[in-house]
Amino acid sequence: MHILIVEDDSRVSDFLDRGLRAEGYKVRVARDGPSGLQAAGEMATMLAELDQAGVILLDLMLPVVNGMEVCQTLRAAGNMTPVLMLTALGTVEDRVSGLRMGADDYLVKPFAFEELLARIEALLRRPRNQRAAPERQLRVQDLELDRSTMRVSRDGREIVMTARELALLELFMSSPGRILSRERILSNVWGVDEDPLTNVVDVYVRRLRAKIDDSDQPSLISTVRGLGYRMETSVRAPA
Repeated sequence: MHILIVEDDSRVSDFLDRGLRAEGYKVRVARDGPSGLQAAGEMATMLAELDQAGVILLDLMLPVVNGMEVCQTLRAAGNMTPVLMLTALGTVEDRVSGLRMGADDYLVKPFAFEELLARIEALLRRPRNQRAAPERQLRVQDLELDRSTMRVSRDGREIVMTARELALLELFMSSPGRILSRERILSNVWGVDEDPLTNVVDVYVRRLRAKIDDSDQPSLISTVRGLGYRMETSVRAPA
């Protein structure tokens, strides 16, 4: 498995390089946008020839060409290697912008190395054809999210959402049928600095339900007592 690290902070890149090599990954490091673009192109060619998988760890604040532009350029050129953005910019707007530029996942610094490994493994587990053409249109039952425009609709009816609600919905729709703990939701949507005792997750899930649910059907987002929430992949019988 191959990892390309595009990171200008030598302390961060050296730490990642050592840690990922210790985990058995083949690692290459680029220090700025242009060299990252070149390395990503060479990596994509190699992966195709060897029929192997890889992930790009892409810092947002790069010299010369920033991470957003790098990601957008890669996608425009047809390079669909999974991109995990690593950045200190953790607002919802930053995350939504990154996803719109073509990133597959977003991890806010500082982060736990174990979480980084889990994110990388999740990207590598995606079916090969999905890695080659990342889903722009997420669909769960009759709810749709267009990641390129961040527009939401259900049964053809457009639903207006805030940036935070979009980030929460995108997380649910990216993992349909899976239980997401409040802690994981909080970390992904609000960042690691958010008070873990806050009830903001429950508040926003209620807001999301009010916008996406059909009053005649059970909620698309179910509560799993003691564990968290789950987006249902099939219609359930009313309770």
